[in-house]
Amino acid sequence: MDNGETDGLLVARVRRGDSRAFDQLVRRHLRTAHAVARATLDNPDDADDVCQDAFIRALQQIDNCRNPERFKAWLMAIVRNTAHNRRQYNQVRTAVPLEKAVSAASGDDPLADAERTELRGHLTEAMTHLTDLQRKVLILYDLEGWSHGEIADELGISAGSSRVHLHVARKAMRRLLSGPLALGSM
Repeated sequence: MDNGETDGLLVARVRRGDSRAFDQLVRRHLRTAHAVARATLDNPDDADDVCQDAFIRALQQIDNCRNPERFKAWLMAIVRNTAHNRRQYNQVRTAVPLEKAVSAASGDDPLADAERTELRGHLTEAMTHLTDLQRKVLILYDLEGWSHGEIADELGISAGSSRVHLHVARKAMRRLLSGPLALGSM
């Protein structure tokens, strides 16, 4: 039963070793956590597993919650990240075996395959010149399709900061891919 204590007070109790306080946090936020996980995953059983894993991770890392009054936002970032990882895992697990994928992707055009391989190498090399934060924002926004709000929650930055890092990363990538790196001097 919820006694009406704020999340901040419950987090403080958890940090002192009170397991009942964590049980209250779980009961309070489980429904929302499940909805967040379910929004990313197709299988309700996977969402259940993600919630369990996320709550375990939150308990293990409770001292890393910088603002206990915003425990829910912190927990939902863990849930989203765990669900995203589960979705990627499921995609890899259900993917076409590499041998079949190579033969299907090839389409009997070795020149196109070589060009794709070369482009992949150029992109990978150019991305090594970005900061870690720029690289994460670029990948999450351009490749994963995340919104700036989602990126901000995940990386602990503001949505405006996410936009700035994306702009700087794209500008650097354009410069790197049109300069000497793109001409084969990698």
